[in-house]
Amino acid sequence: MINLMKKPNQNIWSGRTDHLTNRASFRYHQVVETMEIDHLAQSPNTCAIIGFESEEGVRRNKGRLGAGQAPDALRKELASMPWKSPAGKRILDIGNIECIGNELEQAQQQLGSTITGVLNKEVSPVILGGGHETAYGHYLGVRHHIGEEAKLGIINIDAHFDLRSYEEQPSSGTMFRQILEQDQNTNYFVAGIQRFGNTQELFDKADELGVQYEYEENMHIGHLDGLNAKLDEFIKQNDFIMLTLCTDVLNAAVAPGVSAPSPFGLDPAIVRAIIRTVASHDKTLSFDISEVNPSLDENNRTVKLGAYLVNEAITSILGGNIQ
Repeated sequence: MINLMKKPNQNIWSGRTDHLTNRASFRYHQVVETMEIDHLAQSPNTCAIIGFESEEGVRRNKGRLGAGQAPDALRKELASMPWKSPAGKRILDIGNIECIGNELEQAQQQLGSTITGVLNKEVSPVILGGGHETAYGHYLGVRHHIGEEAKLGIINIDAHFDLRSYEEQPSSGTMFRQILEQDQNTNYFVAGIQRFGNTQELFDKADELGVQYEYEENMHIGHLDGLNAKLDEFIKQNDFIMLTLCTDVLNAAVAPGVSAPSPFGLDPAIVRAIIRTVASHDKTLSFDISEVNPSLDENNRTVKLGAYLVNEAITSILGGNIQ
């Protein structure tokens, strides 16, 4: 099998420097350690960034291409952000997995094995997609790490169920159906579902597969108690949680650079609140962000917002200061 892993690029991690020695003034580019996965040692209290350069799933799903450029674009925006995590917390960059041609399944398998290797070292993976086909590779890695019998809960912040048929081929719209039909010990919750973003067939399939979900129209700033109660109950029902974010859940006015923009999408503050709640939970193992599309962006707005949401996940996982 061809090795699809590309070495991390230290040159991406650059930006404004306020102080050379005072950690309270540090930014991401001053603390990120680039490291090949073969050199990774046991390291609790650590996040590892993994890029997934893939848009083959989006192409198969007849979406707008460009998400394969997102991992490095997100890193560049993240580089200058203030580092808020306390001493003793680490952030690593172990490089990108590249989907070559139409070999999506191979790339997903390698993403999965990479994530398993990271989790086995007590490190928390933060995956930068790529199309939302990223989530299937993410799942493979988590499932292999926790074993077949553990109950895995997948929380997806998304406007769409992604429960399309994979009879012809998997895509960025099929992965959660693949998972649920192949794995009886996985449960699925979607926050942000749009009534007119999914066909009735997909709603019927969601009910058939026991999917739990919350409509976008019920999710308002200052009124998330109902959603939080549902998330809390869902987390209690599972042994481990993986969190995935499809940025097309965001309102197109603030996130135009996605494959499928959502005019009635969520406010970023709501997405941030969900990430903080879920990523900070002891059961949560990992996080991915998908469908950021730099080639369709306006003034880098979506990439910047995506980087801010990645920062929320990293800071919440590491128990940092979000003041």
